[in-house]
Amino acid sequence: MLTAINEAASYIRKKIKDTPETAIILGSGLGNIVEHLNDQIIVEYESIPHFPVSTVEGHAGQLISGLLGGTRVLVMAGRFHFYEGYTMQEVTFPIRVMKFLGIKSLIVSNAAGGMNPEFEIGDIMVINDHINTMPNPLIGKHEPVFGARFPDMSQTYSPEMIEKFKSNASALGIPIQEGCYVGVTGPTLETPKEYEYFRIIGGDAVGMSTVPEAIVAHQMGIRIFAVSVITDLGVPGKIQKLTHQDVIKAANEAAPKLTSLIIKLVS
Repeated sequence: MLTAINEAASYIRKKIKDTPETAIILGSGLGNIVEHLNDQIIVEYESIPHFPVSTVEGHAGQLISGLLGGTRVLVMAGRFHFYEGYTMQEVTFPIRVMKFLGIKSLIVSNAAGGMNPEFEIGDIMVINDHINTMPNPLIGKHEPVFGARFPDMSQTYSPEMIEKFKSNASALGIPIQEGCYVGVTGPTLETPKEYEYFRIIGGDAVGMSTVPEAIVAHQMGIRIFAVSVITDLGVPGKIQKLTHQDVIKAANEAAPKLTSLIIKLVS
């Protein structure tokens, strides 16, 4: 894997000369952040050695360097999911590559189903912890250069970045939720009893991404901030039949608020 990571990083360095210290992974329907990037340098995923290619609607498949609020960032417009048939090592490959490029902070967004009865569709939830029900991406041969074999996960998400984000939201008058994200494999959406179960074990929102990236980034010493847009509700009495298009629509409606907060967090 080390050879593949180095080859991918070497290729990206030839295209993007000045690699920033902050990376952003855009979730479903949240690609409008790209519209705010100035001085863009775009690298197609399919051109990067060993890089997977996203197959999900709403995920562009581009690595973009650009200025966001005056700060240079590296944006992944499109991520990879376990349910697409990739291994966990492939899903998290870009995180390892970005670490080798010099990334020190990672901002991750996603669309999620809300199970907390206080949540409403369109809410923005800061992730302060997670519950992982997927195969762990660290299973397999250990490379010491990646970090600890048994990384401590007691503080995966940066308290400093969380507080800054919440402070910015308060200043802008944007209400924010906070809670625990449950990572599941998908691609099926949850049954009512699965929603109930995830709520019982401590979850506030559930989705099919973010956790693998967070685990690998944390192992490699990258600061992490993650946020969910609540696109549907898994609350008794509020559960409705849902399509992927519904998820994208709900995420798009919340995107302007989230975009403004991420720009302020970055800058």
